[in-house]
Amino acid sequence: MSLHPRRRLRGAAVLAAGVVVGLALAACSSSGGSSGGSTSAGGSGGGSAALDAALSKGGEITYWTWTPSAKAQVAAFEQAYPNVKVNLVDSGGAGDTNTKLQNAIKAGSGAPDVVQVEYQSLLQFVLPKDLVDLTKYGFGDLKSKYSASTWGAVTGANGIWGLPQDSGPMALFYNKTVFDKYGLTVPKTWDDYIAGAKKLHAADPTKFYVNDTGDAGMTTSLIWQAGGRPFKSDGDKVSINLQDAGSKKFADMWNQLNEGGLLGNIPGWSDQWFKALGDGTIATLVTGGWMPGVFEASVPAGKGQWRVAPMPTFGSDTATAENGGSTEVVVKQSKNPELAAAFLRWLNSDPASVKVFLASGGFPATTADLESADFQGKTDDYFGGQQVNKVIVDSSKNVGTGWQYLPWQSYANSIFSDTVGKAFLNKSDINEGLKAWQDQNVSYGKEQGFTVTAG
Repeated sequence: MSLHPRRRLRGAAVLAAGVVVGLALAACSSSGGSSGGSTSAGGSGGGSAALDAALSKGGEITYWTWTPSAKAQVAAFEQAYPNVKVNLVDSGGAGDTNTKLQNAIKAGSGAPDVVQVEYQSLLQFVLPKDLVDLTKYGFGDLKSKYSASTWGAVTGANGIWGLPQDSGPMALFYNKTVFDKYGLTVPKTWDDYIAGAKKLHAADPTKFYVNDTGDAGMTTSLIWQAGGRPFKSDGDKVSINLQDAGSKKFADMWNQLNEGGLLGNIPGWSDQWFKALGDGTIATLVTGGWMPGVFEASVPAGKGQWRVAPMPTFGSDTATAENGGSTEVVVKQSKNPELAAAFLRWLNSDPASVKVFLASGGFPATTADLESADFQGKTDDYFGGQQVNKVIVDSSKNVGTGWQYLPWQSYANSIFSDTVGKAFLNKSDINEGLKAWQDQNVSYGKEQGFTVTAG
């Protein structure tokens, strides 16, 4: 359920002044091992033994997060390790957390020991060396515990910066009641999806087969699925090509919905949006695997109506993508990084902690849970007794590899509405909006000291 409180804040994700200034200057000086090597037998950080010793010694740390499972996880941790006190702070969502963290880093004090960060925002704290490289604590030994896509999200820049908390392999959520009433079939491809949107619109223009006012996360995820890899970062060198083959493939497909007037314009994550999901106004939603928990918590009227199916594909291509997800990291300001790292290790790898997280509706990044017969076979009354997890796990097996975010992705998302968003507002060519988004990001990156090339 990692994105529920965050997507409400997507328009407010503008970072504090100076958030990425100087990133490029520090970009090439990180050390560590993203390949999964470790120093568990010792090394400069003392390896995993140093973390075990820190837990035994005890102490006090502060943890910033917005996940709804945090209170129960911290209680379970403190019961297991009574010598450790964890000061839990609800940091208010991804956008607020980024801003608060950056302000504390800039001030030189006030940062937490451990903090939750979205995968897409990780680099903006990695490159200026604001985080602890966890390689020295043997975290490389944990690589096999996680899905390839989420492990890739927390590694890079020659280091290991966190452990995956959750994942967001994408699936299609559809209102079976609406589908049955209007004779709609579950789409297997995006061509089928567009045909369904046209059929519903013709039958009842007050219903929206799909709702999208221009969401940066949705757009980048669909570009990812289409094979686009518009962002590439290597130290202080960044390339941006939002007209690569995959980006155009997505835009040309989504244009059929956008220019055809088939997209609903209800603001996402608003009260009106939740109501529309509950009363059948919105018929489908393509999003991350964390969504079932959101439906159950925030759309009670939809119980029994919704079902889950595989994400529509581009023809015979079985590729899917991720949407959302986050990690926890140790901040360089921490006065007890060993204890902080030990807590983080337990939080996102210990089965007792993961169990609490899953109970709150989170979707795992851990392969043991993704492969578990109990997890996949669990039925969900909200979704008509369907084995929802199995559908989403199958999606996770087909997530395209090689995706990268911009080092300033949070800022990039904050200007999305001023560029691509205008294409949605005007029902015009999304390709033109992507070009405008690219131009603004190229200029911004250069202003921050990066060497930026445009495709």
